[in-house]
Amino acid sequence: MMHRLIPFMICVSLVILFFLIKKWYKKQFSSKRKIAQIKEEWGKPREVYRSFKLIGQYAAAYPTEKQISPATAADLDLERLFEYIDRTRSKPGQQYLYKKLHEQETNLTYFHNLEQRIAQLTSHADVHEQIELKLSELKSDNAYFLPELFNQKHKQLFGKFGQVYVSIAGISVITMLILLLLLQQQVYLLVLVALLIANTIIHYRNRFKIMPFTVSLPELLILNQVGQWLYQHNYLNSGNEVKQSLVKVNKLKRSISFINVQNLIAADPTDMFYLLTEWLKIFLLIEPLVFIFSISRVNKYLTDIRLLFESVAEVDMAISIQSFRDGLSYYCQPDFTASAEQLVMTKIYHPLVENCVPNSIQSRASQGVLITGSNMSGKTTFIRAVAINALLAQTLHTCCAQMYQVPMLHIHTSIQMSDDLHEHKSYFQAEALAVLDIIKQCEPQASTKSLVIIDEIFRGTNTIERIAAAKAVLSYLVANRNFVFVSTHDLELAELLGPNYAVYSFEEQIGDNRLIFDYQIKEGLLKNKNGIAVLEGAGYPSSIVQEAYQIGAQLREKYNL
Repeated sequence: MMHRLIPFMICVSLVILFFLIKKWYKKQFSSKRKIAQIKEEWGKPREVYRSFKLIGQYAAAYPTEKQISPATAADLDLERLFEYIDRTRSKPGQQYLYKKLHEQETNLTYFHNLEQRIAQLTSHADVHEQIELKLSELKSDNAYFLPELFNQKHKQLFGKFGQVYVSIAGISVITMLILLLLLQQQVYLLVLVALLIANTIIHYRNRFKIMPFTVSLPELLILNQVGQWLYQHNYLNSGNEVKQSLVKVNKLKRSISFINVQNLIAADPTDMFYLLTEWLKIFLLIEPLVFIFSISRVNKYLTDIRLLFESVAEVDMAISIQSFRDGLSYYCQPDFTASAEQLVMTKIYHPLVENCVPNSIQSRASQGVLITGSNMSGKTTFIRAVAINALLAQTLHTCCAQMYQVPMLHIHTSIQMSDDLHEHKSYFQAEALAVLDIIKQCEPQASTKSLVIIDEIFRGTNTIERIAAAKAVLSYLVANRNFVFVSTHDLELAELLGPNYAVYSFEEQIGDNRLIFDYQIKEGLLKNKNGIAVLEGAGYPSSIVQEAYQIGAQLREKYNL
């Protein structure tokens, strides 16, 4: 009967060899196409689907005190900003960039080292193109689960009996299959069927528990290969620690060899061999077997896996930052050392606003900035641009500006407010709590001062109490020598705040029965009062327009506006 088995084994071996060769040729052919794509995409945002739940896993696993608050991230529309900035080629690089974009660095040495890395990796196009090509080997969504390998120790899912069974299950199935082919007795068929049923139950019962582990193990092998290549070409932050981590992680090769071969043969789910290898994983309990034999080593090398992950991801992030810079109209590196009391931003703009009109502003810690203007005049876009540039300065060392001279700051914002029905909070309650949180973060004894951005402060309550509360809060914030930017429709605030706040405005003109905006910030109070003129131009009844003009004149006389 042996003569029946030998041709079968030869056929299986030839099929596997054929698909490995096919995979190799396909990889060689695709490299040229990928390099052309890398050249084409340099300096441009990428329109690709991004799962922020997966991208944010690494940041969520390692929170730090430097992270901006979720409210500030929402105010600055940080996910959309990340989509514009993200030019990474690997999933670890993407996760690393996302985490760094949420962390406000205050260490000048960090930025000095970052600039050195960017210069080293991007000074020659052919260098960063080859690096990007190598990094693209980690583009599979399975690589998103790499942080789950090292963010905690893994517990064994099977008891002693279960471990023994999983260890011999595959051999038992193969043995029964061989005996059935050789001896053709019914008992071997019954035993084989029983084993296959038991293995299928065990596979699916534990599949979701070990899936993040087993799908990321082959990506760990790729991460190690990419890390080896980068280290050999002196593109990693060289050091004995990285070298030792590469050696240790390399020891996991044997534990994941079958899964890696399966991935090489049938990476395409539409391929018939994908289905075949999936059956093999189920019937031979490959994934539970890999889990049992690799879990102890993975637990042993958690620190090394994380170091390797971060070292490779840091390379990807550095290249992505330069691609982002090259796509901007203009940019500068921030100057954090000019003065601890002065803020100077020259021709700053919002990177997400098409054809954004640049503006300049100067401020000091002893005097806040009050910005007035009608809706859609540009004041909210401007204060967002101030906050975004402050964040980019202290994360990516990049500013959308001609000049940026600002000390290191903590960024706090209150821009997007809404009723919280789930928590039974009104709009004003939500806004009041957000501002209170800012106040708590801006205590006088704080070693690093804050940049406070508030859009239309306390808009959710009546005029008198809004102005009274706003005056008290804004005086408190500037008294603690924070840089404060606040927008408002309440011109009375300017008089109440006096010299503690410099007043600026965004204005508009009426033309052809419509508002014309220039989006340029100007010193002083809002001069034009075109709201009622817009009603008149829109065709409101003359009685409404005339009464509005009369009441407006009375109010301006009463409040000296």
